Amino acid sequence: MTTQHTESSPLVRIRSLLPGLARAEQRVAKVVLDSPSTVARRSITEVAEAAGTSETTVTRFCKAIGVGGYPELRIALAADTARSEARAERDLGGEISTDDDLATVVGKVTFADARAVEETAAQLDVTVLEKVVEAIASASRVDVYGVGASAFVAADLQQKLHRIGRISFAWSDTHIMLTSAAVLDKGDVAFAISHTGATADTVEALREARKAGAITVALTNFPTAPISEVADLVLTTAARETTFRSGAMASRIAQLTVVDCLFIGVAQRHLDNAMKALDDTRGAVGSHRLETRHDGRRKARETGK
Repeated sequence: MTTQHTESSPLVRIRSLLPGLARAEQRVAKVVLDSPSTVARRSITEVAEAAGTSETTVTRFCKAIGVGGYPELRIALAADTARSEARAERDLGGEISTDDDLATVVGKVTFADARAVEETAAQLDVTVLEKVVEAIASASRVDVYGVGASAFVAADLQQKLHRIGRISFAWSDTHIMLTSAAVLDKGDVAFAISHTGATADTVEALREARKAGAITVALTNFPTAPISEVADLVLTTAARETTFRSGAMASRIAQLTVVDCLFIGVAQRHLDNAMKALDDTRGAVGSHRLETRHDGRRKARETGK
């Protein structure tokens, strides 16, 4: 597995690593996530008491999330709080409540989706992304796995790759994923998408693909989730889920952001072929597009009439 921490919000890292922390460390994480600005002003003793644990556990928690110790965590949280306060005027209050009117819902959804994209970009490991791009660009075949909401993202990646002439298949049925994975070979790529990283069907398919000799890639929100154990390369998103925002919402936007970056990277490796394929496919479906007034005016300008 290849995954690294890049410079990003400490809160993003804590949320992504939360499922893999020890139970006592998870209690520390909850104290931090519930009120990061308060923790930035507290002593390690106060945080340990609030979490019902020891100072040693707080120190272990700091190391687990990639900061050297509690003083460094306080500094990181203070800086993150300052950034959050600077944009507080456009922060619409986080979770959607049952009392919110539709205009407020629209504001909160769009703000949360934009934040998911921004935070995903901030923590995305470009070195790992580059390795995934190279693997897919040189692969003879790419199989993409995902179930539930992730199946739609898998289909989007497959369609993008197929449109530039890369042989790709997207599967969401467990039996078909497994049989597909079993016939992959060295040089092929198996790309699995799972927000939680714990979807048994997807993890099992990626494990089978690795057994067959394929390069395995996972796209998940949690880098220490079970799927990382069967992935050669791990790409991560940074989506927050709230009461109404299940895995079908913010996580999908974050996943599509990574897919778009990946697609462009692959297209750049085969630029001439990709541009020709895009022109050919655009022409193939052109007759199924109704002409608009804008099209008519453009044609008139081009012909000088």
